[in-house]
Amino acid sequence: MKTNDGSPFPKRLKEARLAKGLSQKKLGILAGMDQFAASPRMNQYEKGVHSPDFQTVRALAKVLEVPTAFFYCEENELAGLILAYEEKPLK
Repeated sequence: MKTNDGSPFPKRLKEARLAKGLSQKKLGILAGMDQFAASPRMNQYEKGVHSPDFQTVRALAKVLEVPTAFFYCEENELAGLILAYEEKPLK
C-alpha cells in the first residue's frame, strides 16, 4: 500500500475536481476507471492513501484540463501560475 509522503497531489487533485464541479465518481469514470471502482479510487487518491500511476495522472489532468505539473506543485502561487500559463494560447 502506498501512503502519502507529503505529496501535494491529493490536495491539488481535489482542488481541480471541485473547480470543475465533478464528483469523485464522475471524474474517475471520465478518466477511464470502472464505474464501480471510480469513487473509492478517487477518494483514496484525494486522501493520500494511494497514489495513481502516471498514466492515470495524465488521464485525470486531461479531464480536469490542467497540466500534470499542477498536481505536483507545492507552492500555491506557483500552482496558480501553472494554471494561468496553460490557459495562454500556444504560438
